[in-house]
Amino acid sequence: MITKIAKFLSNNKNTQYTLKTNNSIFSFKTYIAVFFFSFVFINLSNAQEIQLQQTVLDSFVKIPSAKDKFAYFYKTPNRYKENSSYEWLERIDSMLTKARNAQDDGSVEYYRILQAHIHQDLVQYDKSIAITNELYIDKTKLSDTLKSALLDIMDENYSQLKLYEKQIAIRKEKKELGLADNISFYDIYADQGLYQKARSEYIREKSNVVSSDDYYGQAVYNNKIGDFLRLDKSSQVALEKYQEARKYINTYLDTIARPKTEDELVKGALLKGVIEGNIGKCYMLLKRYEEAIPLLDSSLVKIREFNVEVYSQDAVENTLDLANCYLQTNKLDKVLELINDDLRAIKVSNVLRKNQLLAVYYQKMNDYKKANYYLNNNIKINDSIRVNETLKKHQQIATVFEKELENSEDRLDEKKIELENAKIEAQASDERMSLILISLIFTLLGLGGLVFAYIKSIKNQRVIAKQNNIIESQLTEKDSLLKEIHHRVKNNLQMVSSLLSLQTKNTKSKAAIMALEEGKSRVKAMALIHQKLYQNDDLSVIEMQGYVESLVNSVQSVFKKGGHNINITIDAEGVELDIDRAIPFGLILNELVSNSFKYAFPDNDENGKIYIHLRNTETGGYFEYTDNGVGLPEDTDERTKSSMGIRLMNRLVNQLQSTLNIDKSVEGVRFWFNFK
Repeated sequence: MITKIAKFLSNNKNTQYTLKTNNSIFSFKTYIAVFFFSFVFINLSNAQEIQLQQTVLDSFVKIPSAKDKFAYFYKTPNRYKENSSYEWLERIDSMLTKARNAQDDGSVEYYRILQAHIHQDLVQYDKSIAITNELYIDKTKLSDTLKSALLDIMDENYSQLKLYEKQIAIRKEKKELGLADNISFYDIYADQGLYQKARSEYIREKSNVVSSDDYYGQAVYNNKIGDFLRLDKSSQVALEKYQEARKYINTYLDTIARPKTEDELVKGALLKGVIEGNIGKCYMLLKRYEEAIPLLDSSLVKIREFNVEVYSQDAVENTLDLANCYLQTNKLDKVLELINDDLRAIKVSNVLRKNQLLAVYYQKMNDYKKANYYLNNNIKINDSIRVNETLKKHQQIATVFEKELENSEDRLDEKKIELENAKIEAQASDERMSLILISLIFTLLGLGGLVFAYIKSIKNQRVIAKQNNIIESQLTEKDSLLKEIHHRVKNNLQMVSSLLSLQTKNTKSKAAIMALEEGKSRVKAMALIHQKLYQNDDLSVIEMQGYVESLVNSVQSVFKKGGHNINITIDAEGVELDIDRAIPFGLILNELVSNSFKYAFPDNDENGKIYIHLRNTETGGYFEYTDNGVGLPEDTDERTKSSMGIRLMNRLVNQLQSTLNIDKSVEGVRFWFNFK
């Protein structure tokens, strides 16, 4: 404002000088007038600046009713930017005291919930829970708005303390009270590291809920799926989801056909910042650091400007990721300033990562003393994790204890009833004593019966032993028969393969010859299953490492005639499958290896590589097949409908109760799926 006034005076300087030379009296009057108006202008401007400097907290205090204060608190973006959370808490404590003195119970409820929310923002979960539990006792007195806010705070507190059973109970109660249309548990699965289950649950709940023209909802939906994929180590697939989310949020913010409120614009800008940060995270995980830096930097600016709460986990993670990118690109001058810029690393994992980044920074700066200091800090933190877990457990116990106090009176009543029952039982015991003698007589009779039963049981055991011998001999005979059956099935399949070979020699059509060769290869894959079974001692399962090696050798022996020299890596050690899963798996692998030999390396590349990976997981199994060949053609999706090989693989994967995934973004091609 002073600059504007100076400019105003500068623009009028020449005019004043001219008037002075012509008429000194008029010049003096002009000077006085300019000075007066400038003085008034400066005071008005200062008054306006003072008015503009009014903070969000000042506006909050001036609102007359507690209900309107409550609504203003929750709809205000970045409310802690100008005043700290402690200042907010101090003002609300003062208002609460006045409301209690005035016996204004309605206002007290609003202020208590605001207290609980701010304690939660300050990561003081024990204090927040103490307030919410007190309000929860008389929750029937609360309005639906207050009930919803109360249950939301309790939900978050239980999530942070990992009291998942209580968190689930709160969500069920919200649905029963009509405060939520349905209840979700995908975030609870994610907190426990079950990212695939969380993603499946989220897609099941949200895929049919978000409409195609709801751009903001589509942005949230794709960003959330990207989170689950990124946390599950699928960075490339997650990147595609994040980029799709960015398209939706840009469309949402740029569309002027639908007017938006200020709150909607703030929410959209904040979400855009989060999505940009997630894209930057993926680039960092893919070691594309130069692409990650501008996105992470832009994300931090938006989150800090538009974030509503005190603490932002996204801001902390993006700061650490940005610092890592600077370290990897040797932009060391920015690292230290970034990490030490009010970084609230509340989670232990973030603290450990911050110390690790500082250690690497000081190593690059040849300051090994400081580097060793931060490495030692991480060692101390790891040693104290058990202590921290114990403290958190104390908070959990304190929370449970408060809940138990609510039921203490009921338990006392139960104890009184138990004492009365004990008295009645004591009186009845005298009557039961008279029955003891009769019981002794029957006991003796019972002992005699037991002796008789024991003698009989010895005879029965002898009979059972004979029957077991018969059963064992029958099982041995059954195993022999099964081996013979598998051997004969293998021989019959080899005969079919031979017939196909004869048919190939008598066929001139190249298409027919190719079809017969493919059928012959598939028959060999099935025959190999039965060969492995009758060679095993255990007829119920097949050891997959040996089977895959045999199958690949079989296919390789056919195509080596064409000059192929491909390095094949097989990683299936320790995996066993039954015949119902081994046969479709063998046919799938036969198709993939054959296609690689036929199409992936047209120039007989000696550097060709094939990687076959099969492992057990907690929910079943995981299969991955990659080669570094020429990759799939551009019209793969159209060919899928006409290609028998891909249709066959899709049907076989469906038999395994899974879905075939094809990744064309990496070098060559990648097929993968999970199965039960």
